[in-house]
Amino acid sequence: MGIKEKRAKIREEFRQEILNEARALFVKVGYEKFSMRRLAQQIGYTPTTIYRYFKDKDELLYAVCEDVAELFFTNLSRVRALHPRPIDALREAMLCHLALGFENPAHFQVFFFTKPNVYGTHEDFLEKKSVARDSYLAFQELVQSCIEAGQLRQMDPALLTMILGGAVHGTIAKRIFSTGLAVVDLKLLAETLVDGLLRGFRE
Repeated sequence: MGIKEKRAKIREEFRQEILNEARALFVKVGYEKFSMRRLAQQIGYTPTTIYRYFKDKDELLYAVCEDVAELFFTNLSRVRALHPRPIDALREAMLCHLALGFENPAHFQVFFFTKPNVYGTHEDFLEKKSVARDSYLAFQELVQSCIEAGQLRQMDPALLTMILGGAVHGTIAKRIFSTGLAVVDLKLLAETLVDGLLRGFRE
């Protein structure tokens, strides 16, 4: 590896460190109390160093969300490659999403609850290229494939995508934010939810 490649690797590793620490701090203190100075103090660098990578906390939050979205997109791509039948791929995609939320609550919190308009309006979100948009559209395409294959009932794929996604996200949020819930087998919870939803929307 040449000097140029080593420097690029070091820059990328430091950028990832910033993203990881920023994600944790956003979850801990929220958007309003988050500051680049506070982040710098936490990781032992000057704010100037962080500003070389991100111009402000909005740009940093966007990058953190895109980093999380990359996990969603990777899971979707892997699942679609492993499961030729759309309904099997959709089931596995939903289970993977639930597992990701259960096992990494900070990822889920920073993406969905730090700042609702981090991607702008819904129209902005759909028009502007982003990993989050690609993940959303890939999931919607998977839902549409199930409908076209006769494995789910004929209906608006955008609507069904919102319903399925909302049920998954609601379950994760309930798990993260509710206290006093009975301890349950999370794998059984996920499978029961997903199988029930998909069964309800079959022809």
